[in-house]
Amino acid sequence: MTDYLYRIAEKEINETLLSMGAVLVQGARAVGKSTIAKKLAKSDISLDASVSLIELAKISPNVILAGQSPRFIDEWQLAPSIWNAVRHEIDKRQITAQFILAGSAIPADDVTRHTGAGRIGRVTLMPMTLFESGNSTRQVNFSNLFENDFSSVAGYGGLTVEQYVQKIIIGGFPNLINKSEKQAHIYLSNYLDDISRVNLGTDIIKTDPVRMKALLRAISRNIATEISITKLAIEAQIDTENLSAQTARKYVDQLSQLFVLQELPAWSTHIRSNVRQRVSPKWFFCDPSLATASLSLSSDKLLKDLNLLGYLFEALAIRDLRVYAQALDGDVFHYRDETGLEVDAIIELRDGKWLACEIKLGGDSSVAEGISNLIKLRNKVVESKSKSLVGMCVITAGKESYTDPKSGVHIIALSHLFI
Repeated sequence: MTDYLYRIAEKEINETLLSMGAVLVQGARAVGKSTIAKKLAKSDISLDASVSLIELAKISPNVILAGQSPRFIDEWQLAPSIWNAVRHEIDKRQITAQFILAGSAIPADDVTRHTGAGRIGRVTLMPMTLFESGNSTRQVNFSNLFENDFSSVAGYGGLTVEQYVQKIIIGGFPNLINKSEKQAHIYLSNYLDDISRVNLGTDIIKTDPVRMKALLRAISRNIATEISITKLAIEAQIDTENLSAQTARKYVDQLSQLFVLQELPAWSTHIRSNVRQRVSPKWFFCDPSLATASLSLSSDKLLKDLNLLGYLFEALAIRDLRVYAQALDGDVFHYRDETGLEVDAIIELRDGKWLACEIKLGGDSSVAEGISNLIKLRNKVVESKSKSLVGMCVITAGKESYTDPKSGVHIIALSHLFI
């Protein structure tokens, strides 16, 4: 068994427990929900340990809830009535930090019809960032980028492009951190096969695994783009028979419910001109390794396709930025308007501070393009919004982090970031 690796979400889970009666740790399968919950809990029980436990949870939920707090109840969704039992027990005890629940799917509305508002908080756990997996030099603190008096970054070393490619293919699932590419491919191929066969509730049509896999490949080929559901359905064509847009939408919703697929929403803000902003989301898997597994990509294949590598590096960066942003109570968006101006990531905190990031593999011309796009966006936003801009960054697969003296834009190697 591998040693426990620190997870950034620990702090958020603890803070949620201090504020509420329970916390639901949600996220895709195998991201480490049970591991982190057991570390933070003082007692635990897993309902999948035996069929009798599931029956006991249905008949006498109080027996399942008994134990030192916070008590971790794993696979609670096997006995959905546990949700309301937890809610009632919290009301009865009137104490915070009582329970931790974990699940790999968004609970159905009929299960959580009593939402748990004010009682049960939710924290989403993502696959591990480069920092969490021990692949960051820890030279650029992401939190510092939001400080008003922060002026420069500096760092050297870290991953090479070839090593970034390996991290994209092996991914951030805890079980794969120290595995080879071949071992990761076997694991991830089986992972994709499993999620292709999962059905969630009566409102989701029965999944056709062959069509779901075809859709997964279509999404993988269009990772980090704004492709529509209709076009994804066409790309998922099998022989001469198309996947209908309606079915593709339901499959996409199903993947989202499993936390496997994530939309990166368009950033909406006030622009000085009459230029219209695009509102379509970009598509990302929770981890870029799922895309490479779906397409059967090796390091050698990916290094020969720099265009695809650029999109997958963007997916790797977005994965890490989502985790860092969540730790600061922020969200990640993308920007694009009808003039073609695009900025890959906008990180906006609840207090209104925002950071604009372009994501590039590297190279002087590519970095210069990123700087230019960032400055164009800064000049487009209204004055009230520009005052909340704390910085601009070009995130690269390079080995250097520095602040460009002319523009003030930070050039940051992804493997230098930590929080």
